[in-house]
Amino acid sequence: MMDGLLAAFAPLMQAAFTLWGSPVTWLEVLAVALALAMLVCNIRVIHWGWPLAAASALLYFLLFWQHRLYGDAALQIFFVIVALWGWWQWLCGRRADGSRLDVRYLGWRGRLLAVLAVVLTWPGLGAWLDRHTDTDVPYWDAFPTVASVVAQALLARKFVENWMVWLVVNLVALALFVHKSLWLTAALYAVFAASSLVGWRAWHRRVAARTDA
Repeated sequence: MMDGLLAAFAPLMQAAFTLWGSPVTWLEVLAVALALAMLVCNIRVIHWGWPLAAASALLYFLLFWQHRLYGDAALQIFFVIVALWGWWQWLCGRRADGSRLDVRYLGWRGRLLAVLAVVLTWPGLGAWLDRHTDTDVPYWDAFPTVASVVAQALLARKFVENWMVWLVVNLVALALFVHKSLWLTAALYAVFAASSLVGWRAWHRRVAARTDA
């Protein structure tokens, strides 16, 4: 099945240009462009970022599978599902008290649960990838996979802390993509890392402005 899917996207697998001695495919160029547009929408709390996220994730699924990053590839399918859920949350989501969903802080209990979710699931996924796939970076691949799940859930519910989780994810993923010579994607994740700080500051100001009002 995957061979047929990769064959269908073969034209996009052609090299668009070479960067630092490694070919950059049209598939990666398009995925990066969609991801950058998504990032701008997320920082500005524009709901159109979610369908852009879904489209970018589908392209990255193919790219990561091709490079034997199976944890990150599987994560992209999760991203597509969460993107649809997140889109619905941003359009129609409500808080526990019935009020409209808005940017807010998670709180210390929620932060602790988020950290525990990553710490407790990362080793298990790493061990599974090590045993059942031919990846050469099972635990390295597993960490941004599980942490991204937590970050995406926090983003969908508009918690400010999602940006700090994304900062960690992006820095770890950046090193992984450099290791895999996915230079354009590595550059994208460097932008993501910097933008995580921009996003945190923008959302913090949004909460502060609402509080002051």
